Amino acid sequence: MAGIYFHIPFCKQACHYCDFHFSTSLQYKDDLLNAMLAELLLQKDYLQGEAIETIYFGGGTPSLLSSDEIRVFIDQIAKLFKLISAPEITLEANPDDLDINKVRELRQSLINRFSVGIQSFYDEDLRWMNRVHTSNEAENSIKRVQDAGFENITSDLIYGYPLLSDEKFKSNIRKLLDLSIPHISAYSMTVEPQTALGSFIKNKKQPAMNESQSADQFLLLTEMLIESGFEHYEISNFARREMYSKHNTNYWRGVSYLGIGPSAHSFNGNTRAWNISNNARYIESISRKAIPAELETLTIANKINEYILTSLRTMWGTDLTKLTQDFGASYRIDVESATKRVLEKGLISRENDIITLTLSGKLLADQIAAELFVD
Repeated sequence: MAGIYFHIPFCKQACHYCDFHFSTSLQYKDDLLNAMLAELLLQKDYLQGEAIETIYFGGGTPSLLSSDEIRVFIDQIAKLFKLISAPEITLEANPDDLDINKVRELRQSLINRFSVGIQSFYDEDLRWMNRVHTSNEAENSIKRVQDAGFENITSDLIYGYPLLSDEKFKSNIRKLLDLSIPHISAYSMTVEPQTALGSFIKNKKQPAMNESQSADQFLLLTEMLIESGFEHYEISNFARREMYSKHNTNYWRGVSYLGIGPSAHSFNGNTRAWNISNNARYIESISRKAIPAELETLTIANKINEYILTSLRTMWGTDLTKLTQDFGASYRIDVESATKRVLEKGLISRENDIITLTLSGKLLADQIAAELFVD
């Protein structure tokens, strides 16, 4: 089984913290969408005949697409790939796009999972982030989606920024619990150099983020959601039982995926590829039937380290038996040796051949994974 990801690189305005590739101009939207359809044809062999289990519309702001535009993409997949009978099809959406007419329109599409970018239910926080929507729109958009019959919904929150007190963060979490959202993703505010937020901090117009605040709010989040019956199945993701994101879970488990669109990434077990982050150059390259991507052929060490990095983030952990079966006993010896050193620090636990992060280890996941990497 494999997945397909579409990067829709358009937004109404730029969030101050965002460093994803996007454009606030829709001038070349039709040309870009047509180029993405053409890229699907060019990339039809990348997944080596695997059936498509998940489709994910990300961005950017994919909720700017009409249901007809979404249908065309899904129809193209059905023509070029083996599509299972009931794939998970996710649409990322901003609350301000989900008015009653839009939700009714999307109900007629094949979308069966919504990812709603809430971030906060406080207007002052949303203004600070330069989000388009208001707190009322955030709450009402979820209710509209639920009233239309959608049950598979996830919402995003952000924590660890100066305006967010612990009480406000608790209120944001409780709001999603009261709305009966079955899946919650939460991310620490990170500061990227090329963003407006990065510039504000560099020029002393905003205070820097506080790592201690971020760590404390991560622990608060974890405690509240686990007490409410959620499973902490990946560092940034919590779900009611069996309500995991299939698309993202497959990514963490090393399943192949094809990324379509500017800046989209792909992985098929043997190679990793990433498209250029430029709309005009992307369109021009596709018009010449040339895939505008850099391609990396993975070494055995690359594959092992990729597996460690992604699997360690999940509640299922890194499986030494699988590592041995896939790559050989000699590499297991290297990883086991590093595991013993990290175990002494209390950052990971081991049960039989499964290595998982402890709660404190989840605060240092990338650092711990790097300690387990093979050369």
